[in-house]
Amino acid sequence: MKKIFFIILFLIFHLSFNAIGKENFFDEAKNKYDKQQIEDSKFLFQRNIVFNPKDAKSYLYLAKIYNLEENEKEELKNLETTLLLDPKNEEAMYMLIQIELKKSNFSEVKDLTKKFNSICLKFCKKIKDIEQKLKDAQAKEASN
Repeated sequence: MKKIFFIILFLIFHLSFNAIGKENFFDEAKNKYDKQQIEDSKFLFQRNIVFNPKDAKSYLYLAKIYNLEENEKEELKNLETTLLLDPKNEEAMYMLIQIELKKSNFSEVKDLTKKFNSICLKFCKKIKDIEQKLKDAQAKEASN
C-alpha cells in the first residue's frame, strides 16, 4: 500500500513539474504589449524566456520594448539572440539594420541588407527605404 502511495505521489509530482516547465507566457505578454502595458509585458516576455529559452519571438518583443526605452545595448542583445534562434526573422534583421544605420556602420548595413534581401517575404518593401537611408547617410557623412 505504501508503495502505491509513493508511486502515485511520484507521478503527481512528475506531471506537475513537467507542466510547469512548459508554461508559455507569450500570448499574455503580447496582449499586454498591444495594450501599451510595457512594464507588464516586459516582465512576462522575460518570464516566458525562463520557461522557453529558445522562443525567438519573446526576444524580438523585448528588443522592441528596449527600443521604446531607448536602451540600445539591450535592444541589440535581444535582436542578436532573435537572429541566432531564427536567422530568417525579417523584422529583427530590419531593426538591426536601423541600429547600424544610426551608428553610420555602412559596411555592416550593406552586409545585413544583402542577407535581408535574401530572406525577405513580408518586409521586402523596406529594402528601398534602407537603400535610400544608406545613400542619404553616406552623402551626409561625405559632406562633413
